[in-house]
Amino acid sequence: LEVSVVGRSLCRITGKKLLEKYPHLQQVHGYQFNDFGAIVAAAALAHDIGNPPFGHSGEKAIGEYFKNGNGSNYRTLLSESEYQDIIDFEGNANGFKLLTESRLGVEGGLRLSYATLGAFMKYPKESLPKKPSQHIADKKFGFFQSEKHAFQEIAQELGLLKTGQNNAISFSRHPLTYLVEAADDICYTIIDFEDGINLGLISEDYALEYLIKLVKDTINTKKYNALAYQEDRLSYLRALAINTLIMDAIELFMANEEAILKGNYATSLMDESRYKAQIKDIIALSINNMYQSKEVIEKEIAGYKIISDILDVYCTALIRTKNGQASSYDRLMLQTLPEFYRRTHITDYGILLGTCCYVASLSDRAAVHIHNKIMGRQL
Repeated sequence: LEVSVVGRSLCRITGKKLLEKYPHLQQVHGYQFNDFGAIVAAAALAHDIGNPPFGHSGEKAIGEYFKNGNGSNYRTLLSESEYQDIIDFEGNANGFKLLTESRLGVEGGLRLSYATLGAFMKYPKESLPKKPSQHIADKKFGFFQSEKHAFQEIAQELGLLKTGQNNAISFSRHPLTYLVEAADDICYTIIDFEDGINLGLISEDYALEYLIKLVKDTINTKKYNALAYQEDRLSYLRALAINTLIMDAIELFMANEEAILKGNYATSLMDESRYKAQIKDIIALSINNMYQSKEVIEKEIAGYKIISDILDVYCTALIRTKNGQASSYDRLMLQTLPEFYRRTHITDYGILLGTCCYVASLSDRAAVHIHNKIMGRQL
């Protein structure tokens, strides 16, 4: 939600500047600055919708099961690209699947606008080849083979520039994707830092020290010193810091608009920020004190085992059922799956990817609960 709010503010201001620069967009086509904000707000709201339990380590855990765990036995059932989809399971691609996948009676998924889907796609390419260039758009992949045709339709409708060599499906980013990404980077930097302080994992003394260069031009020291409570002081600094980074991102976007439109802008906006040294220091402190804390590491370790066990039970049950070899236990397990994920009349790839997507839909707590049931630790 925070990313969506920041994205709306960021792109409404950008929208005003774009309409001033290209008045025909408003005069001929009727676009308003709020339209830009609405597109980015919607895309930003969905930006993490496909992420599995236990954060990014959950993505790695899914891939690890199919690469080095029992799931590697399914390698021969899949094409090279299909196998790559699941050993490098990607939350962004899963998000695109959730937004666009048709179900019986529900054609087109959530039926978002082309512009919103375009802005959502940070990595408009398929899983292979891996990182064909150093361009930010090639860092990961943004759709599974199951959504290949939906993606191509969207890319064509939006006029995205084709970048893939030979038959590889890869395109340049939609320009507004850079602003969705900037909103996410800003929140990741500032709000996570604030959360770390509020949780007692980072000392408040670091707040002003690390944020001073971001707020020095806008801070009212009298007002700041009058705030009696830590939460209020942090909230004040956070608002000022986010505003500074928003204005910096807008300036970068407008200055590099031509390169962005041509698909030649190869980095994220915040990687070119005048405050990138401060951003780097804040993120490093957050990683050291929060993301590498003993509690988080132990949770991620448990997540690998939990995800592997859940995948193993359901993949085995589904593939055996398709092959007419289901045991009584397999049939019982399938009854615990949502009906959409019980389908066995589809391809092996569809079954395995669907199981991955089901696991990715779980919260941390739900994954732990299901694992306890499977392991017989809870009735």
